[in-house]
Amino acid sequence: MSRLFLISPASCAGARARLLFADGARFDLALRLRSGAGAPLGQVFAFLSALYFRGKLAYASCFADPAPGLPGVLVITSCEGLLSPEESVSLDQLRRHAEVPIDARNERYRDPLARDARALEAVLAARPECEVVLLGSVASGKYVEVLAEAFGPRLRFPAEFVGRGDMSRGGLLLRCVEDRQELAYVPVDSVARRGPRPPRLVPRPGILKRA
Repeated sequence: MSRLFLISPASCAGARARLLFADGARFDLALRLRSGAGAPLGQVFAFLSALYFRGKLAYASCFADPAPGLPGVLVITSCEGLLSPEESVSLDQLRRHAEVPIDARNERYRDPLARDARALEAVLAARPECEVVLLGSVASGKYVEVLAEAFGPRLRFPAEFVGRGDMSRGGLLLRCVEDRQELAYVPVDSVARRGPRPPRLVPRPGILKRA
């Protein structure tokens, strides 16, 4: 069984995004975003979401096992479909991302994502053994509704995500990376995607630094 991951994005409209957008920003990441080279999308989103996105990216990078010639990790964006976490982005791109709500009814979000998902599924059609695992919210339809149309039963998510909030998911994923313990994945169309909140994770000091 081969496996690739789709990661939900970090918010480009929050407090940490405003630090990047500020005219006087002079820290390294802000300067690189203003340069011609830009900065890797994964690094930028990890700054915007220090726990949740960082946990998703670390977990996906650790456990991805794609078929030959396929990416192991792709990031969902609000208006550019699926991008590699290594893709360089600029400050202007992030501003465009911030302007587009992630809503399955929003064509500016839905159409690029559906386009890229269909293109990926066309490649995967010859590889029925390849799973596509969503690391993102499954309680609403904002990701699942679009992705399930393209991937059907091959689209899966971690069963442990049910009932957890973003911070809990991020902490869980970082623990899995540290312990080298992969989660179990279930089809999005075969199980309940909402449930009671599980017990709180036992604190593990320093896990972000180690990740």
